[in-house]
Amino acid sequence: MSANPFSFASLKESISQNFALYVVAILILVGGFMGGSLWQKAKMLEGGTSPTVAQPQAAADQPTAPQGPPAEVLANMPAVTADDHIRGNLNAKVMLVEYSDYECPYCEKFHTTMQQVVEEYGSDVAWVYRHYPLSFHANAQKAAEAAECVASIGGNEAFWKFSDLYYSRTDSSGTGIAIADMPALAGEIGVSQSAVKTCLNGDQMKDTVQAMFDTANSAGISGTPGTLIVTANGVQELIPGALPIEQIKVMIDKYL
Repeated sequence: MSANPFSFASLKESISQNFALYVVAILILVGGFMGGSLWQKAKMLEGGTSPTVAQPQAAADQPTAPQGPPAEVLANMPAVTADDHIRGNLNAKVMLVEYSDYECPYCEKFHTTMQQVVEEYGSDVAWVYRHYPLSFHANAQKAAEAAECVASIGGNEAFWKFSDLYYSRTDSSGTGIAIADMPALAGEIGVSQSAVKTCLNGDQMKDTVQAMFDTANSAGISGTPGTLIVTANGVQELIPGALPIEQIKVMIDKYL
């Protein structure tokens, strides 16, 4: 009598003979799943969103949950002062405090949107720029440090010129501008290349950037760009990601 090909003994023998192949197949499946999960998380952080877990659908008569961090978390954001990088009036009715990453593609797009906002609203709205370099953008940390070096040497106006130029030149790939080329970029706006190079190579602004990153986390920022709307009554709400200007204006107008 021939052996039953579907018997337990046959299955056991097959596993024994092909054990290595089964192990390789399992490792490939697990590796593919983990790689896909990490890629998805990176894209969420770039877009100013956090991974979420699906929740049961709420009943029709239940209120929807508020979006973004709660008020007590938002209130942890440090107050805007004259030491901040401000484009516009320090006493503006509305402050938009952006935590951003020079090598984030969404931040590059949002930078143009914010330029439009301050142009349209004039003295009513001011733009504050703070750093939140994501670890998977290899040159973002150094770009933030370079911007702070420029500010320490050339002042607030030089900071904004450098930021505008950087966003206009980078391809937002994480390494869109080489670290070695950042002092030359500063030179284009009239700031000493050698001074910026010394500052950058000496990590002189590393702690400054890290401090901004840490305060962003405590205020509920989880991705870039993350922009907080601030009025005379304190922090009001989070603009999650690179929203189009039409949506930004609706949010701003509530406070004017």
